[in-house]
Amino acid sequence: MNFLSVKKDRIIFLVAMLIVTIGGYSPNIKAQNNKLEVVSGDTIYAKSVVVKPHSPHRATFYSAILPGLGQAYNKKYWKIPILYAGIGGMIYGLDFNTRNYNIYRRAYRDFLIKDPGNTSYLDKARYRNYTKEQMIEFLATNPSAASQYQASLKNKKDYYKKYRDLSYVGLALIYVLNLVDASVDAHFKTFDVSNDLSMHIEPKISPMHNGLNSLCMQVKLTF
Repeated sequence: MNFLSVKKDRIIFLVAMLIVTIGGYSPNIKAQNNKLEVVSGDTIYAKSVVVKPHSPHRATFYSAILPGLGQAYNKKYWKIPILYAGIGGMIYGLDFNTRNYNIYRRAYRDFLIKDPGNTSYLDKARYRNYTKEQMIEFLATNPSAASQYQASLKNKKDYYKKYRDLSYVGLALIYVLNLVDASVDAHFKTFDVSNDLSMHIEPKISPMHNGLNSLCMQVKLTF
């Protein structure tokens, strides 16, 4: 009976110690990189956490749908105002040059036709404060002045046409640069910049063909 009593007391003591140990247990949770570690005494449990990859294709696709959306996906928000400032400037240039091109194209055409009822080619004319009637008479009686005026209208028409076309090219170029920028930024999101990549510049003694040694510098790249 004494033996059973002692054994029973030891069992009660062990159970009490186990309850105290479990009650005082406080797990230490650490998040490192893409793993969650739960540390308990000498035991470490690792649980993988799924990290959504940053996709260059998705960034490019977003920018193709709406310029600046790929930059927002890459969290480069400061680039969006610059992008839209460039787009706005190109659209303004396109509108300005298109309007003036249409004006001088119509004026040049009307001058060649010389319809008395249509004198739009004189809307931009400023010569000795002449009225339209005086300008018509002046150009009709001065062939050299009429030839210069015609050349001036044609040059203006060609000038605004050239810069209208360049505005289209600039707008297309900004759109393409928007796609390239979004794609490159997304690629650099996952670019390896760990300590395994390093460059060292150090001196080196290099033997020469005459038996002498020369001191030079060498570059070492570590991957």
